[in-house]
Amino acid sequence: MRTSRIAVAALLLSLAPRLVLAPQPNVASHVPARNALTAAVDASISVTFDQPINLGSITPASFKAFGKWSGAALGAYSFSNADQTVTLTPAQPFSAGESVMAVLANTIEAADGSPLRAAGFSWQFWVAAKPATLAFRQVDVLTTRTTPGQPTTAYGGVGADLDGDRFLDITIVNEDTDDLRVFMNSADGSGLFDPFMTPTHAVGNVPSPCESADFNGDGRADIAVCNTVDTRVSVLLGNGDGTYQAQQAITVGSAPRGMAVLDADGDGDVDIVNSNNSSNNMSLILNNGAGVFGAATSFEGGGTGEWSVAAADMTSDGIMDIVIGCRSSNTIVVRRGLGGGVFQFVSSRAAGGSPWQIATGDFNGDGHADVATSNSGSATGSILLGDGAGNLSAAVTSPMDPFPIATDVGDMDGDGDLDWCTSSYSGDWFLYTNNGNGTFTFNQEFISTSAASCALLLDIDNDGDLDLGLIDEIADEILIMKQRGPRTPGDMNCDGALNVLDINPFVLALGDAAAYAAAYPDCLASNADTNGDTQVNVLDINPFVALLAGP
Repeated sequence: MRTSRIAVAALLLSLAPRLVLAPQPNVASHVPARNALTAAVDASISVTFDQPINLGSITPASFKAFGKWSGAALGAYSFSNADQTVTLTPAQPFSAGESVMAVLANTIEAADGSPLRAAGFSWQFWVAAKPATLAFRQVDVLTTRTTPGQPTTAYGGVGADLDGDRFLDITIVNEDTDDLRVFMNSADGSGLFDPFMTPTHAVGNVPSPCESADFNGDGRADIAVCNTVDTRVSVLLGNGDGTYQAQQAITVGSAPRGMAVLDADGDGDVDIVNSNNSSNNMSLILNNGAGVFGAATSFEGGGTGEWSVAAADMTSDGIMDIVIGCRSSNTIVVRRGLGGGVFQFVSSRAAGGSPWQIATGDFNGDGHADVATSNSGSATGSILLGDGAGNLSAAVTSPMDPFPIATDVGDMDGDGDLDWCTSSYSGDWFLYTNNGNGTFTFNQEFISTSAASCALLLDIDNDGDLDLGLIDEIADEILIMKQRGPRTPGDMNCDGALNVLDINPFVLALGDAAAYAAAYPDCLASNADTNGDTQVNVLDINPFVALLAGP
């Protein structure tokens, strides 16, 4: 018997080279790059693998992208490079200045049938915004109230194209009325919105943080909301016409205060991680791909008083990690995504204050994700730079108005780096511009009626630069601030072209600057300065004529 076993073992060893499993396919490169800041609005998304791919395994469920504002990037797939490169070409452009998350599911296979790693692969990048002046004009004030004097406490919201017209609509979360109220964009480039739609959409008790995503893969924007008092997360699927379906409520920990959306288990659909302040932990809610979520599971955050959370690839491995702001311990914690819904502690760093909200992005252009915080107790905000391995630099703080609670980033001036906007409950909104290396300079303050609570940095009028939706939770209003410009000498009607239609407004600007400003409120009178001497006068006439004549 022993001789027989030895013979069998010898035979297996002799066959071993023939029994070696095929290597799993790996992502060799992708375009746009991880944390890229200036992808074109019409960018395609390409992934190159280290071996040919089974073309049948590439589907809208296995290779997808979702713009933070524009929604699901549906389109056609093409193959090149001997079937090693797959390209998704979206049918519609992204929204200027938004972040985009691309996701590859673990169902993708090599041509020989070997699957992608169980954790899948995902990354984020940003869409370029046009150069802009940072000169803003308030064009509208939206109210969430039905009856004057009866508050709704408008606290937070999202911008998303809810009806497919390529203009961004706004959904506002209301803490007192426990509902969502949707303002549809007029879709004419004016930056104006219709009054909120009725009936409103019920959620849980004192809803607050929210995120938009396509949870059921139908190409429509959905929304998830944390209900801070009744320990539940609400998920509402979009109908594609500005309305949402009735909520699915999932029980999580006590006092859920923060939320992030990401593919946590590698199956290609969008899951939810939320932070629970009172129970001092995190909850993971997995999606079955149809927008139906299972029971939440809990895990430790790594600090005390977990309040806010964001998703980013802090460790540069193609798996989304989570960044947690802990108010009681005054720390920022990084937990590495391992796939399978597991997040492993990597690092903790002093936040520079008591973090209320956090935002992530590449602030210094090194390709690694960084962190911005709003520190409610110290009237400061902090910047912590990431090293690509999950570690953060010491916090660098900047002054804010009292009790800053929101922090948001976007390329407001269109120079290719991310700028910073904070909202202070006991004050106003502050805009800081990025110097390109992750250091920030105060630019301007936007005055609130009562309490600056949140800010939406988005292209409201589809002109390619970022505008602002500023939310005041005490006044229950949203200030719509359109960005003017950019300065284009000779383009006096701001239509993006130099032609005879600019002659009359040019003459008006020369003769009556006030009348020009009234007639063309979104344009800059300095466009009439065609000789570059910083003055508008008759010396600009000949250069203006030369511009019209062309080269």
